[in-house]
Amino acid sequence: MFAFSEKLCYNNNMSAKKTAALGLLLCVALILSYLESLLLPPVPVPGIKIGLGNLAVVSVLYFYSWKEAGILNLMRILILSLLFGNAMGLAFSLTGAVCSFAVMCAARRGKNSSVMLVSMAGGVMHNVGQLFAALLFFSVNLFWYYLPVMLVAGLLTGALIGMAAGVLIHRCGPFISEAGN
Repeated sequence: MFAFSEKLCYNNNMSAKKTAALGLLLCVALILSYLESLLLPPVPVPGIKIGLGNLAVVSVLYFYSWKEAGILNLMRILILSLLFGNAMGLAFSLTGAVCSFAVMCAARRGKNSSVMLVSMAGGVMHNVGQLFAALLFFSVNLFWYYLPVMLVAGLLTGALIGMAAGVLIHRCGPFISEAGN
């Protein structure tokens, strides 16, 4: 057992600075997500949230790689679900996060991928993923009626998170990405 953990620690390419930076960004994502749950919804439509915790996920996608961003995203969802959620909330969050993250990674690979565009694509796909989960779990065919509202909400909230992530990346990028070296 000790040999396995020793091998795991010493063969890992992640530096202590990078681990600490990712840990801090995970804490920021958790705190922002929790604070958002305390706020009133921005509009009186069920299911629409700003997605403040995604600020850290989008930033890590630009600071490091899709692997670190994916791990941070998964850990954020699991920890929040364990602390404040339930199985249904976990299912909806994971469905939206997987759809969103796949599209953000694909959009990030593009030559002219702006942070705002990547975030907007993620916001839209998160909502689409959650609507598909609702369709599967509840067999209610309100999907087509609710889809336009959720698409607009995803674009708007994605733009807000994208703008904030752009500022964060511009201002903190040299310090955070230096920790990865």
